[in-house]
Amino acid sequence: MDELVLIEKAKQGNKSALNLLLTENYNLVKGYIIKMTGDPTLSQDILQETMLKAVLNIKKFSPKAKFSTWLITIATNLYRDNLRKDKHLAILDENMISDSGNPEDAAISKLEYVEILQVIKCLPYEKRAVFILKHFYNYSYEEISKILNCPVGTVRSRLHYSVKYIILELERRGMINE
Repeated sequence: MDELVLIEKAKQGNKSALNLLLTENYNLVKGYIIKMTGDPTLSQDILQETMLKAVLNIKKFSPKAKFSTWLITIATNLYRDNLRKDKHLAILDENMISDSGNPEDAAISKLEYVEILQVIKCLPYEKRAVFILKHFYNYSYEEISKILNCPVGTVRSRLHYSVKYIILELERRGMINE
């Protein structure tokens, strides 16, 4: 069924439509949160809170963007709130890597993947979020701008800084040739 039809039905109180929307986007949001936090317990808490907020606020949702973008925005805001409360949150723990048969994991050896995640872990939250949304989820600059509530130019700048930092750090670690 078309996403817009499901959204309209969900806004009118159709629980099956809302459940389908949440179910179809659950793994995408879960993967994003795990990449951002690296903490399974915190990830699960944020995921559950994200889904709850979506249920409670479905009538406020305006389908200017995809439903998944709205959920990612909610999750990002909840994670940002958690960062403000606890400055010592762990991010991108290498133990979070699964052997799920994901093409991404197949293309990069587990050791290289761990190294790359360690490099990404060193990025400040704002730059890490932009990098993950663009390169793991293929969001456009405009979508990332809406999710993070910042100008498109800021998104481009953060992404440029992130890529430059990652390349330099991987070169320093001898993972890529200069």
